[in-house]
Amino acid sequence: MSATHGEKEMQKPISEYAKYMKNLLPMSISAVYTPKPIFESVASEDNIRNGVIAFRDFLHLLFDRLVSDGHVYVTPQKTRSPNDYPFLHHINHLLIDIGYHGKPTKNGDSLMIAEIPSFTTSKNKTPVSKQAMSLRFLELCGFKFTGIDLEAKIPSISENQLLEVSYPNNPIMLTGLKALSIADMELRTERRYSNDDNLLRCDYSLIKAEDTDVLDILKDYLHPLPDRIQEYALELHQRYIDMGMTCATNKRDGIRIAYSNIKKSPRALSSRDVYDRRIWEFSVSMKYGYCLVVRAKKTDKYADVVENFPVYLQEKIKQGYGCDRKLQNERCQGGCQGIRIPLDDSLLDIKSDIEIWLDYEV
Repeated sequence: MSATHGEKEMQKPISEYAKYMKNLLPMSISAVYTPKPIFESVASEDNIRNGVIAFRDFLHLLFDRLVSDGHVYVTPQKTRSPNDYPFLHHINHLLIDIGYHGKPTKNGDSLMIAEIPSFTTSKNKTPVSKQAMSLRFLELCGFKFTGIDLEAKIPSISENQLLEVSYPNNPIMLTGLKALSIADMELRTERRYSNDDNLLRCDYSLIKAEDTDVLDILKDYLHPLPDRIQEYALELHQRYIDMGMTCATNKRDGIRIAYSNIKKSPRALSSRDVYDRRIWEFSVSMKYGYCLVVRAKKTDKYADVVENFPVYLQEKIKQGYGCDRKLQNERCQGGCQGIRIPLDDSLLDIKSDIEIWLDYEV
């Protein structure tokens, strides 16, 4: 789970969170990448690629269902972790159990599963009261479960119950689910923080033998935004890549595409090291939306330049960044992450000033 500083605050309705998560899904999925050797026993390369696309399409349906009916399953609560929706944790664990532990039938149209660990073990256990709800919700999203009576008030689910799981609308989706679940269980190295860094994002990068081009990640990040904002963001990306900056991504609590100046580093740096040395980044989160975030540290060296910026930008820069409690005696608003500039039409009015500002920081 993710953790934020400060007081508890009321979560957004699950419908708003579902819209946010839907925007994080990959807009386009490559049809030519090569799956890693670990997936050779799952299916052919074409079937894995088609299965991942089908799973992405399924997630669109799942989030649409949460938009329309999510209030039946989720009541917003006060929390320090605004992305923490336990119902989605249960759905995520259930999907991974089905994909990872399910055995394909001979015709490949369904999976047989004898164990659902999130239902039967203490680790990541889904409460009994929520187990049937999770299965029924997936049934609403197109899954079919044979071997259990979901019409019963309390369906009986035992540790060794044999279930047949199918997805009649597009059976190849189960292949994608299986490959993504194996990747999540066996290839993930970082800790899980929240719903938005797991299977529900359809992050298929762990399946690929090739590295993902950061430009493709950026384009996926930008796709919900107006065309002019997308164009300007891509221009900024290219401008600073051409200046020798290195780009790294971080997918904790959303998506962050960060730019660091590491040309003089005496040693090779990991992606995490590059991210930690970021000067600015594009980010999106449920709490703050789409932003340009700048960790300005040299403003005292170009104070005269700042005086020529529009008042709005001047005030942002002069305020600086850091702990909100210490700087402004206010509750935490994530000020330690940097100076946030929303990625909206107002940015276009100051884009030349933004470039001058970033140039001085770089």
